[in-house]
Amino acid sequence: MKASDLFVACLEEEGIEYIFGVPGEENAHFMMSLEESDTIKFILCRHEQGAAFMAEVYGRLTGRVSGCLGTLGPGATNLITGVADGNMDRAPMLVLTGQGASTRLHKESHQIMDVVSMYRPVTKWAQQIQHPDNIPEVVRKAIRTALVEKPGATLVELPEDIAHMDAQTKPLQPKKLRRAVPDDKIVDQAFELISAAKRPIILAGNGCIRRRASQQLRIFCEKTGIGVVSTFMAKGCVDMDADYCLYTIGLGSKDLVACALDASDLIITLGYDMVEYHPHLWNPGQDKNILHIDFLPTEIDAFYRPKVEVVGDLAHTLWMLNSRIDDAGAPDYNLAQQAATRRDMAADFAEHKDDDTEGLIKPQKVLWDVRKAMGPTDVLLSDVGAHKMWIARHYHCHEPNTCLIPNGFCSMGFALPGAIAARLVNPDPDHRILAICGDAGFMMNVQEMETARRLNQDIVVMVWEDNEYGLIAWKQTNQFGRHTDLSFGNPDWLKLADSFGWNGHRVENSRDLGSALENAFAEAGPSLVVVPIDYSENEKLTKRLGEIVCPI
Repeated sequence: MKASDLFVACLEEEGIEYIFGVPGEENAHFMMSLEESDTIKFILCRHEQGAAFMAEVYGRLTGRVSGCLGTLGPGATNLITGVADGNMDRAPMLVLTGQGASTRLHKESHQIMDVVSMYRPVTKWAQQIQHPDNIPEVVRKAIRTALVEKPGATLVELPEDIAHMDAQTKPLQPKKLRRAVPDDKIVDQAFELISAAKRPIILAGNGCIRRRASQQLRIFCEKTGIGVVSTFMAKGCVDMDADYCLYTIGLGSKDLVACALDASDLIITLGYDMVEYHPHLWNPGQDKNILHIDFLPTEIDAFYRPKVEVVGDLAHTLWMLNSRIDDAGAPDYNLAQQAATRRDMAADFAEHKDDDTEGLIKPQKVLWDVRKAMGPTDVLLSDVGAHKMWIARHYHCHEPNTCLIPNGFCSMGFALPGAIAARLVNPDPDHRILAICGDAGFMMNVQEMETARRLNQDIVVMVWEDNEYGLIAWKQTNQFGRHTDLSFGNPDWLKLADSFGWNGHRVENSRDLGSALENAFAEAGPSLVVVPIDYSENEKLTKRLGEIVCPI
């Protein structure tokens, strides 16, 4: 078997469904082999970064691996930002790059660079194929490494001369790996801490959106009433309508949700990942009583020193705790502070729901109408910018993985290509896919509008227009009282949409926003909805957060 044929056969054996990418001459043999596959679909993208974001979103939504592909040199460097984003957001994904012939890798040569070394800081594992017979082992290890906790990206590089050599080996059959679980003794210690607390609270991180973990967390909360504060990427781990849902934390300034953390005598961190929200922001005095429950041991940090660490499969750990509660009964907690926090946050979210203004529209009003338009399992994808902070604070979820926010590496340009992948995962046109972008982030991967049109996808992309890098302006103003020149021009959005074969809408007042969204979702093919956004609310929010008095 030719090595490139073996490579594709190994990917088929692993159950790979999609590879997103931009090929080059160095992976020509691989592409010809891939074309013969009956099970793997290749999605041709307009930029390698878009391909990487597509693979990331596929991994986040399914928990399975897809591939993103680029050629050597500039193809590989174009991929790397999206790969870093997926890796730090804990998305399982496989990066496939071509390379020049192995006979010229030791010297200065056209487009040759050490791709494997470049990718080591942004992947869990990176490896070049150095012999065709090694392909089955390398592919098996790459997929398994991408999937085990915490999930992330792996790279396999295939030099062009090795791609067409003869191989004597066969694909390895994947074996399901069961996660390790904690022993009874350490879970007993954790249960003692939980039972002794009077005002415990849960800080839920990215690990809680694994489906089994979310199910067991909800059972735990139903039994105990303990409130859950989620990080941005943990949205939906508990239902937003549940009394124990205390919404989201993660803004740099102190929010009402932080009051519930301040009042607690035990913070139970579940699947918590400090890449999202560093503990110095919620434990500045280094005095919090912390119980760490996660798939992996904690990162060493002066502001995060748990009394007990429970390491193992998160869902199984919660099941063990639920069994102990069934046997011993739920403790009697004082959760008044948590109830007050939920009450005041909910009132805050609804403050502008009935706005009826011309021109600029408040972020709060936009997100109120967006939440009304989206069903419990519909998927919203946020790009990175000032809008991300508003989505994080004001858009809440019924189910895990229904709001995807990049919050580890936080790369702009994520949402449009991500929406394309989300539609491939959820092809039912009644299942709504909405991307929200700033005008800056949208233009960073605007070329993927052609990909969405070519695939004839029913997706909606909403652009919040403010004609500047709004998040940077917000942060500079907070720090210096002013900001540098961050303004730019934009295209005529409706002409842009038309030129790509998209439907286009511009919303000129608050009262028409809901109907414009419904029209966009009802249309065949991709639709662009442009909203002139009132970012004067940014500084108003900063002022309010700075003056917060915790409810009692």
